[in-house]
Amino acid sequence: MAIKAAGTLALFAFMYLLGTMIGVWATARRATSAQVLESENWGLGFGAEGQKPTGNVSADELQTYNAWYVAPTEEKVIYLTFDAGFENGNTPAILDALKKHGVCATFFLVGNYLETSPELVKRMVEEGHTVGNHTYHHPDMGSISDQTAFAKELTQLEELYKEITGQEMAKYYRPPQGKYSESNLKMAKEMGYQTFFWSLAYVDWYENDQPTKEEAFDKLLSRIHPGAIVLLHSTSATNGEILDELLTRWEEMGYTFRPLSDLTEG
Repeated sequence: MAIKAAGTLALFAFMYLLGTMIGVWATARRATSAQVLESENWGLGFGAEGQKPTGNVSADELQTYNAWYVAPTEEKVIYLTFDAGFENGNTPAILDALKKHGVCATFFLVGNYLETSPELVKRMVEEGHTVGNHTYHHPDMGSISDQTAFAKELTQLEELYKEITGQEMAKYYRPPQGKYSESNLKMAKEMGYQTFFWSLAYVDWYENDQPTKEEAFDKLLSRIHPGAIVLLHSTSATNGEILDELLTRWEEMGYTFRPLSDLTEG
């Protein structure tokens, strides 16, 4: 009896230890997943030329929050987007190039742009482009945990956009500087927004330290890939100068262009 009792106790002890280990493993796995989703900065890892990069959160995980960084396709299609914190004279040339090639892009704008350049905003809309929400004040949204404060950054821009154009703003959101948190993605989704990161960008935002044409083409031609969501800055003089040729070069590589609505409504 003593031997049997000892065996039973040993079995219970083993099962308890096994259950504890499983619990620790599950907790660690959840914590690891949360850490990935709470990453402060959007980032990419590039592999072979012409292949889609990996994001620091997978496309499948982002879809849980109605968020995107690349399109789920192997077609040679590009979704062209521009971020604009202010206007410095380069947008007209960009719009001219887009019109010449029949490309509809998405411009993610902030409050300052709407306040200072309403005529350019109207031109974007009239020429078939989409205006998305880049927040009113361009803050670090990843540091905002309050729903009211988060929503205010988006709704203020919506209201000003409607005053200028008479239209409702598309529910497309891009976090300033790519800074975000899991709670941000949830908040944006609850507001009916689709969040858009990117799968191709380059350092084009320093107004007084612009890349050369050669540097721009080196990045934008070698790293283009099927389903790319491309981020360019309309403040870039280089982008204004090269866009016509860049679009031609991409077209020669077999790429076509589609609006973000192709993803959200497809």
